[in-house]
Amino acid sequence: MSKQEFTITVYTENHIGLLNRIAIIFSRRKINIESLNTSPSEVEGIHRFTIVIDELEEVVRKLVRQIEKQVEVLKAYYNTNDEIVWQELALYKVSTDEIAEKVKVERLLREYGARAVVIRKDYTIFETSGHREETNRLISVLEPHGLIEFVRSARVAIIKASSGFHEKIKEFEAKEPSDEVIENEYLGKQEEVFTM
Repeated sequence: MSKQEFTITVYTENHIGLLNRIAIIFSRRKINIESLNTSPSEVEGIHRFTIVIDELEEVVRKLVRQIEKQVEVLKAYYNTNDEIVWQELALYKVSTDEIAEKVKVERLLREYGARAVVIRKDYTIFETSGHREETNRLISVLEPHGLIEFVRSARVAIIKASSGFHEKIKEFEAKEPSDEVIENEYLGKQEEVFTM
């Protein structure tokens, strides 16, 4: 078994300090977070964390169970890259003179799906989105032409096979409480259970 990239999706109530507690779960196990994104979800009042790590599946399974033990966490999933649709946004700042002189900008934009978002005398900013390999390829093209600055966002991902957590919440809310009361089998047997 070897490490691979996993995306962990965590649905939570929006509470102060939760991000720190989740980060501690990773740092205690000396697991590096490759990417972390937090945003509102499709359900009002519920936030979604998208965390990318490189790890063994067995370790990821345990991590997800640990994350779900946090009081504010409603549900956590983990997925391989094949099971999700994902993108990252990247911005590239380059010298306007350099790029205008030496590069066929239209071809560059077409080939890499980029677009110019700011054009000034001193610099131009391009934006593109895609998988990491795609955004990295544009770095190698722009580096020889005065790449001043580069930044990439955290991953945003949607699980392919899921009908969505929203549906699960609706199902959960629709279920009526059961009329049948199930007694704990140890109730009233304190002496038997706790004898020393």
